[in-house]
Amino acid sequence: QVQLVESGGGLVQPGGSLRLSCAASGSIFSINAMGWYRQAPGKERELVALINSDGSRNYADSVKGRFTISRDNDKNTVWLQMNSLKAEDTAVYFCNAVGRRYYNDYVQHIGWGQGTQVTVSS
Repeated sequence: QVQLVESGGGLVQPGGSLRLSCAASGSIFSINAMGWYRQAPGKERELVALINSDGSRNYADSVKGRFTISRDNDKNTVWLQMNSLKAEDTAVYFCNAVGRRYYNDYVQHIGWGQGTQVTVSS
């Protein structure tokens, strides 16, 4: 079983910054990619940012230039630095890992965090 534990959410004013953290532990053989998703009330969950084990990154268009994803492969930890936050960034943010749980497993989503609330409001 894989556990992903997030931290760092909260209430921030527009234009402010927050940094989210997520640490993965448990039955993990390897992690190919780690990412952050978010879900606002009444909307579907969407990908915010993804980072692969080689360091390559992908971002949603709505956060490019404002958010930065980083990762420590040795510690199975991923961070999301969020700057210039807007009201539309308000959502529950979820951490996700894609990888293998054991040697002959196939690559798949191996875990989701419990979610951390980010609220951007004055």
